[in-house]
Amino acid sequence: MRRRTVTAGNLEELLQVTAPAPAPEQSAAPPAPAAAAPREDHGLRTEFEFELPRGYVDEAGTVHRHGAMRLATARDELRPQIDLRVKENPAYLSVVLLSQVITRIGTVTDVHAGVVERMYATDVAFLQDFYRRVNSEGHTRAAVTCPHCEGGFEVDLSGGRLGES
Repeated sequence: MRRRTVTAGNLEELLQVTAPAPAPEQSAAPPAPAAAAPREDHGLRTEFEFELPRGYVDEAGTVHRHGAMRLATARDELRPQIDLRVKENPAYLSVVLLSQVITRIGTVTDVHAGVVERMYATDVAFLQDFYRRVNSEGHTRAAVTCPHCEGGFEVDLSGGRLGES
């Protein structure tokens, strides 16, 4: 391999020689900025709606049952490991993790660990199972068996009612 010494005098010449040739179909107009380009939909669902069994009661006494959870990232799962509350009490890991991936509960959009702490245990258990299904299985359906007829069927844990599409 040969080295070439570049000086200020021959820099323009070198840039012209090494510049790629323009394609014939290219117009003289500058390319559109990347932000203006339409985003491609790859069919990946990243946010999942849910309905809490009991509901979160805020400071004003309003019950919030409908919410949304986004897919977790590696950072979401690693961050609680350095949280002092989790180091002191490993059971707190699910509280911190859920507070990072829940995007809203009703009109509450600032979901933090304090919000998850004030939820009923049945709702936290529901959200833990919902998190597991969404992030490891990729869907919100669960196979269940009717206690009366022993028939098996699927239900959508995201809160859809029978007969709704």
